[in-house]
Amino acid sequence: MSLKPRKIPLRICIGCREKRPKKELIRIVRTPQGEVVMDLTGKKAGRGAYICLQSDCFKKALKKKLLEKNLQHSVSESMINEIMAQLEETERSQA
Repeated sequence: MSLKPRKIPLRICIGCREKRPKKELIRIVRTPQGEVVMDLTGKKAGRGAYICLQSDCFKKALKKKLLEKNLQHSVSESMINEIMAQLEETERSQA
């Protein structure tokens, strides 16, 4: 009896619409209390949207208001800045 390879969960980036492994994306969550937070663990309760680790995808999602549409909630300017800072930090560490 052989072990089956573990299935890697795929999610779609709301910016570029590409399917990627969940670990390669950042999850943004609207919690049941109605606040929008970044979920780096991927386990928080609430409605989630996934974004690539590239700031270009996030900018595209912001321009088309895809984040608000997916979360069904408005996103504060401070949250947008926090997500952008996280993406830029990730891009710097990968370069």
